Amino acid sequence: MEKQTDEKLGAYARRRAHLAILFFALLAVGLFLWNPDDLYLWIKALHIIAVISWMAGLFYMPRLFIYHTDAEPGSTQSETFKVMERRLLKVIMNPAMMLTWILGLYLAWSVYGFQGGWLHAKIGLVVLLTAVHVFFSRAVKAFERDENRRSARYWRFMNEAPTLLMIGIVILVVVKPF
Repeated sequence: MEKQTDEKLGAYARRRAHLAILFFALLAVGLFLWNPDDLYLWIKALHIIAVISWMAGLFYMPRLFIYHTDAEPGSTQSETFKVMERRLLKVIMNPAMMLTWILGLYLAWSVYGFQGGWLHAKIGLVVLLTAVHVFFSRAVKAFERDENRRSARYWRFMNEAPTLLMIGIVILVVVKPF
């Protein structure tokens, strides 16, 4: 029986992820070359897709940490969590974060000229969200070395950080209060 943690399946998943990223990048480049009248809407749609993918990873990663904390280091369960965390980070979260930043900065520049208090506040919250991402990335490495020093309760608390930042970002983007 083939296990999802097998290296062969991991390589296959990586190839699929690279193809998806390549498709996404070619689509973006193609849009810039085509330069349709509604380019802004296309870039905005791609940005939203990237944000949703990134947020899904940021919501799921601390849940994995919660369950991983309860697993005995070196156990099959712990090793499975390591694979899941590493793949989530490298295949989904990192590419989605990079695309979110690239497309978001393009929109901030081309549409708003980096003007507006709401935009500056939003970018500040996205910087904090990126810091949470980096913190989770370091935690993945700590779990990989069986060096997690944090409790499941701590990770439950950290599970709320992306949610609170997302709420602030969405309010700033939609309402533009200042």
